[in-house]
This record gives sequence, structure tokens and C-alpha cells, in this order.
Amino acid sequence: MKIVAVCQSGLGTSFMMQMNIEQVLEDEGLDTDDFTLDHTDVGSVSADMADYFVIESTLAGALSNVPDEKIKPLKIIVSLDETKDVVNEILDENNISHK
Repeated sequence: MKIVAVCQSGLGTSFMMQMNIEQVLEDEGLDTDDFTLDHTDVGSVSADMADYFVIESTLAGALSNVPDEKIKPLKIIVSLDETKDVVNEILDENNISHK
């Protein structure tokens, strides 16, 4: 499964979100090698580049070319708790067992 973190410029914020996603996967007892994690800018996103896109909620509308079910918005991008909720939602949707 591929998850891409998305921010305006595709640099610091999206990389931080990617690192938080990786941390949550590890905390949930999953092997991060089973996932492909990446980060990018809003303008580079195409619907086929990932299974899910984690994005700051105010930018979610910019992904109009991506089906809604693939977009997972975060209200507070630095919140590890909110990231955990979003990642667990993805895991549950895909019947992936976790802590």
C-alpha cells in the first residue's frame, strides 16, 4: 500500500507528516517495509500515484483529480494523535490488523 503525504510545496511539512505516518505504523506493530511512504506537493498529485493521500484539511480541495475516498485530511498536521486516527482508519478500511 502506498501512502503519500501532501503539502503546498512538498518539502518540510509533507516530510514531517510522512515521518509521523511511519511512526504510527511502527507504534501499531506493523512492518513499515510493507508500505510505501512518500511526500509531494499539491501540484504534483495524480490519482494513480498512491492508494491514499494524507493532506492538511484546507488543501484537500486542491486534489479535485483524486477520488474522495483516497483523501485523508488532517486538521492539525503536527498532531501525532490525529495522524494515528487517520492511519488506523486506512488500516481498518483495508482489514489490516493492528494494535
